[in-house]
Amino acid sequence: MPTASLSRLAALAGAALLALAAPPAQAHPHVWVTTKAEIAYGEGGRVTGVRHAWTFDASYSAFVTQGLDANKDGKLTPDELSGLATENTANLAEFGYFTKMKVGGKEQAFANPVEPRMAMEGDKLTLSFLLPLKTPVVQGRGVTALEVYDPTFFVAFSLAEGAEAARLAGAPAGCAATLTRPKTETPDARTADAKPGMSEAFFEALTSASNYGVQFANRIIVACP
Repeated sequence: MPTASLSRLAALAGAALLALAAPPAQAHPHVWVTTKAEIAYGEGGRVTGVRHAWTFDASYSAFVTQGLDANKDGKLTPDELSGLATENTANLAEFGYFTKMKVGGKEQAFANPVEPRMAMEGDKLTLSFLLPLKTPVVQGRGVTALEVYDPTFFVAFSLAEGAEAARLAGAPAGCAATLTRPKTETPDARTADAKPGMSEAFFEALTSASNYGVQFANRIIVACP
C-alpha cells in the first residue's frame, strides 16, 4: 500500500501498527462511512458546534478493532474502545475532521474535539464526538451550512437515511434543517463501479487542499426565521 494510504488509514484507525497489516487496496474509496450530525446551539441562538456520529463499513470496523477485546468475551465494549476513540478523534485534526461549517457565509474554525466515544453495533463500529466552534457565533437570519467530505476521497461519506441524519439541539424556534446529498453518484470500488482512468496514483497525488472530493460532499443547511 502506498505511503499516503498508510498515513490516512493510520489516522483513521488511530493506530499506525494496525495500518501496516492492512491488505492492499486498489481503488478509491477505501473506507465507507454513514454519517449523522447534530448541530448544537447555545445561549442567544449561537451556533456552538456539531456532534458527529460516523458508522464505518463492516470490513473496516473488523480491521481496526483487532486485538481490542481485552477480556476475550467476543464483545467490544465502549470501555475497550475508549483508547481508539480518543486517538481517532485527535488524529482527525490533520484532515480538518472532514468537516466544514459556515455561518452567515463565514467559515468557522473548530476547537479540539471532546467526548469521543466508540460503540460496536452488530458488525459496524460507530465513532461519535463533539466538535465545538472556537468561538460560538450568532446565526440570525442567515444560514448555517455544514459539509462532511474527504477532499482526497480516501473516505466516502454518506448521510444516513431518515430524520436522524440531521438534528438540531437547542436551536431557536422555527429553525429547520435541509439535507442535500451529492449529485455525483459515489463510485463503489467494491462493485466495480469506479470511474475508468482514476488510477491509485491519481488519488495518491491529492492532498487536503484538493477539491476532488467536494463533488461527493453531504450538506446540511439550517435556516432560521
